[in-house]
Amino acid sequence: MTMTESSLPAKTRIGHVHLRVSDLDRAIDFYRDLLGFELMVEFEGEAAFLSAGGYHHHIGLNTWQSEGGSPPPPGTTGLYHFAINYPTRRDLAVAFRRLLEANWAVDGASDHGTHEAIYLHDPDHNGIELAWDRDQSEWPRSGGKLSFTRRPLDLDGLLGEIKDPVS
Repeated sequence: MTMTESSLPAKTRIGHVHLRVSDLDRAIDFYRDLLGFELMVEFEGEAAFLSAGGYHHHIGLNTWQSEGGSPPPPGTTGLYHFAINYPTRRDLAVAFRRLLEANWAVDGASDHGTHEAIYLHDPDHNGIELAWDRDQSEWPRSGGKLSFTRRPLDLDGLLGEIKDPVS
């Protein structure tokens, strides 16, 4: 595929996700204390921005129209999930171990060939994919086209990336 004036540049990235939550403190606790993001700024108990590595924000949270609210019911449109991509497989393993240690429910885990993924929900039932991408040279292809797989993720192998895995 060639780049055209209407194509996005290859290095284009999604900058951040901003979520409506029902309880700001609970959401901050989840994203900061369980997933490891740094709280960059909080606005009068109504909004907060969290980051990895000092970026202005990767996650925005607010209660402007949702304080005390409930998640959307099944069968409605909206966010399915967003992905948090870790730079190394070991980083994904550390995040998974934190979830296990906190007894946080995991919805599923898959090896998609292109990447490994762990699926869960935050306290407001927003879907999250924790992922590690393989190098593009390792992505499965069939007939020159990208070919996703949906195999079970080897969770023991993943935790083996850490010297002291959870027993």
